[in-house]
Amino acid sequence: MTLPTRIYTSISSLAVSLLLLLTVATEAQAQKKLFRIEKDSVAFFRGFSLSFDLVGPATLMLSDRGEYEGALRVNLHDQWFPIVELGIGHANHEKDEVTLITYKTTAPYFRLGMDWNLLKKKHQANRLFAGFRYAYTNYKVDIIRDDLPDPVWMSQSGFGVKDMKCYMHWLEVVIGIDAKVFGPLHLGWNVRYKRRLFHDDGIMDNTWYVPGFGINDRDQLAANFNVIIDI
Repeated sequence: MTLPTRIYTSISSLAVSLLLLLTVATEAQAQKKLFRIEKDSVAFFRGFSLSFDLVGPATLMLSDRGEYEGALRVNLHDQWFPIVELGIGHANHEKDEVTLITYKTTAPYFRLGMDWNLLKKKHQANRLFAGFRYAYTNYKVDIIRDDLPDPVWMSQSGFGVKDMKCYMHWLEVVIGIDAKVFGPLHLGWNVRYKRRLFHDDGIMDNTWYVPGFGINDRDQLAANFNVIIDI
């Protein structure tokens, strides 16, 4: 083999090798782009929101019990929402039709929990969420039965207790939606299943209403309608 032939063969082999190397590199880059997870450029901390429930005040206006309640919720990446809910529950149930007992209480309560955005496109303005709450209230009640005439002994009979100390711990499972109206204003509603954990109904072992929980029972189903302002 002559020298020119050897040079031509070497150049040809080098060119083929470079072409194969370029082809492999191009395919590898394409596969890398195909399987690469795009980095989310949205900040982790997205602000917080204030909300106020409208169901509790409406219930209080139309009946003998209800709550005033507000919440502070932190937005983490539009996916996780730690939340604190604070409220004051009030009841003035006068002369029950069956027992003739008057029941009064006014006390604060709080809830701590977390909501998760269930939507796949989590950065949009509207949200579908599920979450949980741990809740607690420490309250005092007045339970009074007015004096009534005793037809046998011809005397007045009655009983009562004032400022009876009680408490309750409970859990809540929450599911709901938030819908943007305009600007920072959202409207939202949620449904809650409440389950009593630990409680003390005082020396009379019976309280009719628990602030933040509702009518005293093992569990309750409730709903909220919130006005929400993003900040």
